[in-house]
Amino acid sequence: MRIAAFITCLALPVQAQSPEAAAGVAMERLAAAQTQLAGARTRSDRVQALTETVQSYEDGLAALRDGLRQVAARETALMAELTVNRAQLETTLGALQRIGRTPMPVVRDHPDGALSAARAGGIVADLTPALAAEVTDLRDQLEELARLRDLRADAVETLDEGLQGAQTARSTLGQAISNRTDLPQRFELDPLQVALLQASTETLDAFASGLAGTVPDVETELTASGDLALPVTGHVLPDDGQGRPGIRIVTAASALVTTPVAATLLYQGPLLDDGQVVVLEPAADVLFIIAGMEQTFGTAGQILPAGTPIGLMGGDPMENDGKVSQNNAFEGGRRQQSLYLEVREGQSPTNTDAWFALE
Repeated sequence: MRIAAFITCLALPVQAQSPEAAAGVAMERLAAAQTQLAGARTRSDRVQALTETVQSYEDGLAALRDGLRQVAARETALMAELTVNRAQLETTLGALQRIGRTPMPVVRDHPDGALSAARAGGIVADLTPALAAEVTDLRDQLEELARLRDLRADAVETLDEGLQGAQTARSTLGQAISNRTDLPQRFELDPLQVALLQASTETLDAFASGLAGTVPDVETELTASGDLALPVTGHVLPDDGQGRPGIRIVTAASALVTTPVAATLLYQGPLLDDGQVVVLEPAADVLFIIAGMEQTFGTAGQILPAGTPIGLMGGDPMENDGKVSQNNAFEGGRRQQSLYLEVREGQSPTNTDAWFALE
């Protein structure tokens, strides 16, 4: 029964669960990622195994931050309820204490007569069970608040451990990619040719167009269907009005960037002011330009399977955001990272949403 309940919790969106359940499931996910990391070291397909491990850590950390936000929101709501309920209860108890200190002859001598005195006594008697119920509710709220605070402390500790585990997994993944020798090589790019092309271009678009002309097109055919997964977990920013044809995706620190589909790696490295850039060719006359990473993987000319890691975003992955925002999954004291994604068909940029599922 416990296993079935746990699987049911995993199937539910984090937002649909109670704060305790959301945080608990996220902590279980991180524990599973830690076990997955230990097993990935011995698997023959280490790059794929470690890629899945890093993504598991990222999912678990994101879920835990969501759970912490829900816990913080519930704590705030409980404190507000407690403040109101405590004030009302103190006022009622104060009135009853004053009545209790009143001499009985005075209590019985009601200005409107004996009948009114009896009615007043009945009202006071009726207050007793209602007050007992309020006291019980107040005690339950205090106990829930104590549980939430204990849970938050445990979740923040788990967050620290998860951040460390994710960093270990990323480092191990980088080493595994460096040692990889099983990818087919489609061509070798002339470093001098690339250097001349970099020196002669002033924009990312011009570089991508020039680069596409230096290597033969792939034979694969790929049709824009609008359902490709984004290369990184995050949320798409609205148009910033700068006129760039691509989109920007806000990510967590050190988020893993992967190939959306099988593609030839045309270029990886620094370019202009766009940070580390990767140019992929998934099909003839189609380019995916991905820019803004801090670290990139791979060698130009390699044919990468779908889901292959191509880089990591910047930022400090060990920065604990225990005081996490209740509004935004990527706030909480950490500098936002953003990835630029552009699609080109032929020599012209095209709408990114024609290829990728942006929502």
